[in-house]
Amino acid sequence: MKLGIVGLPNVGKSTLFNAITKAGAEAQNYPFCTIEPNMGVVTVPDERLKVLQQMFNSKKIIYTTIDFFDIAGLVKGASKGEGLGNKFLGHIREVSAIVHVVRCFEDPNVVHVEGKVDPLSDIDTINLELILSDLELIERRIQRTSKALKGDKSLQFELDVLERIKDELEHGKSARILDLNDNETKFVKALDLLSFKPVIYAANVSEDDVTEDNEYVKAVKKYASEEDSEVIVLCAKLEAEMAELDDDERGAFLEDLGIKESGLDKLIKASYNLLDLISFLTAGESESRAWTVKRGTKAPQAAGKIHSDFERGFIRAETIAYDKLIESGSFTAAKDRGLVRSEGKDYIVQDGDVIHFLFNV
Repeated sequence: MKLGIVGLPNVGKSTLFNAITKAGAEAQNYPFCTIEPNMGVVTVPDERLKVLQQMFNSKKIIYTTIDFFDIAGLVKGASKGEGLGNKFLGHIREVSAIVHVVRCFEDPNVVHVEGKVDPLSDIDTINLELILSDLELIERRIQRTSKALKGDKSLQFELDVLERIKDELEHGKSARILDLNDNETKFVKALDLLSFKPVIYAANVSEDDVTEDNEYVKAVKKYASEEDSEVIVLCAKLEAEMAELDDDERGAFLEDLGIKESGLDKLIKASYNLLDLISFLTAGESESRAWTVKRGTKAPQAAGKIHSDFERGFIRAETIAYDKLIESGSFTAAKDRGLVRSEGKDYIVQDGDVIHFLFNV
């Protein structure tokens, strides 16, 4: 799972990236500080693994991970090469989803590239550049498809969808708001449009506004609701401070602030939801481990995440829900109670399934 952190210069992108990855991307108070997309691999916290480690006496825990890319700030005209536009747009094309950091705080010491704090204007600036880039691609595709249609009438479907996308883009709308059926969605995904990528808006607020939405945040939430996107509220500065603390200290820090969970935890949950991901678990003496798959993944394909031989020689999956396993006290006890199920090739893996795969190659 690859997520790209984007936004205008000086909205807190690199500060947030540093906080959640501890990767040390340079963060300075001037545009274009980030030239190459910094990448950080973030472990996804999962308390269930600690419990499984104790139950199975596992030697180690291996968490699943998310890759975050800190992509340099975009400005007006990026789609035409302004700033370092084309390069940055290319980096966005490589990610699965976008984390759009929006400045929702006032600070006279931090310059704003447009001269004033206006989160909706900032969002429109970024979205417009993605839309303009997509529009150029779509117009070229329409020209090619129109020519090919003379010899292949089956391309009418594609042309109709392309024309619908073009109409939305020309009205300043992102491709992701289109109401598409399954076949149309499959086709549009293959186009790899920037404005079709799912988005999480990260409203970066001051320390004083972490517990209650300010007017900027309310405006962002209203905007996001109209395109069915999610908003997480965080303070990148506080996240950076928390990144230096151990788990116990971090918990006390959050409690003092009156916050239930960190911005990173909220971002991870939102990312999983956005990309429709779940985690299944494996456990034994060597390790307790989480694996990420798409919701709806069947058992053989889930086994293939561990090793291709597991999928190729799949026999069955001995499966139990995590909660049922913990209630039983051990895998053996759960088996004795008849709670461990033997699932075949058509079984759809559920979040929190603890699975032992049997295979033969």
